[in-house]
Amino acid sequence: MKFQGTEAYVATEDLTVAVNAAVTLERPLLVKGEPGTGKTELARQVAGALGLRLIEWNIKSTTKAQQGLYEYDAVSRLRDSQLGEARVHDVANYIKRGKLWEAFASEEKVVLLIDEIDKADIEFPNDLLQELDRMEFHVYETGETIRARHRPVIIITSNNEKELPDAFLRRCFFHYIRFPDPETLRRIVEVHHPGIKDALLSTALTQFFEIREQPGLKKKPSTSEVLDWLKLILAEDLTPEDLRRDGADALPKLHGALLKNEQDVHLFERLAFMARRQR
Repeated sequence: MKFQGTEAYVATEDLTVAVNAAVTLERPLLVKGEPGTGKTELARQVAGALGLRLIEWNIKSTTKAQQGLYEYDAVSRLRDSQLGEARVHDVANYIKRGKLWEAFASEEKVVLLIDEIDKADIEFPNDLLQELDRMEFHVYETGETIRARHRPVIIITSNNEKELPDAFLRRCFFHYIRFPDPETLRRIVEVHHPGIKDALLSTALTQFFEIREQPGLKKKPSTSEVLDWLKLILAEDLTPEDLRRDGADALPKLHGALLKNEQDVHLFERLAFMARRQR
C-alpha cells in the first residue's frame, strides 16, 4: 500500500515519503501548510490512490472531541418517554455515531480526514489522544467498547492558527507542505490547465511570484488562488502582453483572484502612485 501521487495531484517526493511513513507506522499524518496548498485534497487523493473510502470530519470552532465518537440525544429520549414510545427502553436508539465511530466500525480500511484541527478549542487534540492511540473508546450509556476493526489511515490538517499540544504531536508523523517552487507549481498548473501556452504560463507565474514576494503583503496568494487566476486569464483569452505591468499599473489583471484584502490592494495602488510620481 504505497502512495505515489496521482494524475490529478502533484506530490513532491518528501510528501509521498511522509504519507507512506505514516501508513507504515500506523500513526496519524499531521499536515501543516499555508491555506490553499492542497492539504485537504491530499487526503482525498490518498484515499483514491489506495482504493480506500474517505470519511471527512470537518472541524469548526464549536466542534468537541466527543462529537467524533458519538452524541447521546437525551432530549429526544425524554420527549419519547413522555409520549410513551416503545423505543425509549433501548438507549442505543438515541446514540448518534460520530466520524471516528464510523471509521472504526467500517468493514474495510478507510482514510479518515480530520480537517483543520486548529480551528477547535486547544483541548480538542488532547481529548482525542487515547482514542487515536488505542483505536478504541467506551460508550458509557450502553456499556460497550468500540474497537477499530481496521486501523484507519488518519490524515489531520492544520493551518497553523494555534499551537498543538506536545503530547498530541508526539503521536503523529509530521509534514509541512512548503509552497511549491516555480517548477513544481508549473507541473501543478499543467495538471489543472492542460495545454496552456508556455509563454502565457511563464509570464503569469513570474508575475505571481513577484506578487508573493512583495514586501508588506498581508496575505500571500496561494496555489488554489493562482489556479483560479489562470482560469480567469484563460476565460478572458488574455495574452502575455495583456498581463505585463509597468510601474504606473502595478495592480495585476484580475487582481481580485490573488489579493484578498484591501490592505494588499492599497499596497499595490501606492506602488503605482509612487511610480507615476517618479516619471
